[in-house]
Amino acid sequence: MNLFRILGDVSHLLAMILLLVKIWRSKSCRGISGKSQVLFALVFTTRYLDLFTNFISLYNTVMKVIFLLCSYVTVYMIYWKFYKSFDSENDTFRLEFLLVPVTGLSFLENYSFTPLEILWTFSIYLESVAILPQLFMISKTGEAETITTHYLFFLGLYRALYLANWIWRYHTENFYDQIAVVSGVVQTIFYCDFFYLYVTKVLKGKKLSLPMPV
Repeated sequence: MNLFRILGDVSHLLAMILLLVKIWRSKSCRGISGKSQVLFALVFTTRYLDLFTNFISLYNTVMKVIFLLCSYVTVYMIYWKFYKSFDSENDTFRLEFLLVPVTGLSFLENYSFTPLEILWTFSIYLESVAILPQLFMISKTGEAETITTHYLFFLGLYRALYLANWIWRYHTENFYDQIAVVSGVVQTIFYCDFFYLYVTKVLKGKKLSLPMPV
């Protein structure tokens, strides 16, 4: 454990709580990609199967349970509780374009050809692209609510802090996880353009808007 890892976990948790609070208070999931949330729930489900086989620490176990619960509750609120407000017409990203290559890659590039290891690898690869349906939805509608942009910012910050965590661990522990690092870099790159818009618009009190696709 190090400061970057802890701050990354806090940022990740804050992002999920912001999203849940936004949905609950507004009684609406407008502007939120249900497909991205389903992918994140799948990420946590496949990654945290070791809850039943491997105890690392109380902190680790509690955080895993919280992330699982938050992701399941979010999916429930989008597809059941507040389904009438769900913008399915704009949440149209084709998930098979992500799931098929990620599944294939997890079988080809992993550390051990065992069920739990393949599922863990699958979760790492999938997390790197799980936000794409949400970004696609924003590009399709041309705008995003402020609270949704805060959610995306803290989600991106979590990945950036984890990159710092891996750099720290490499220099202090000589530890290097190629799959996690490469996937984290890919995921952070997806957020770069959003970070720029967040700093130049949202933090100045302006609404985030994008050019509508032709």
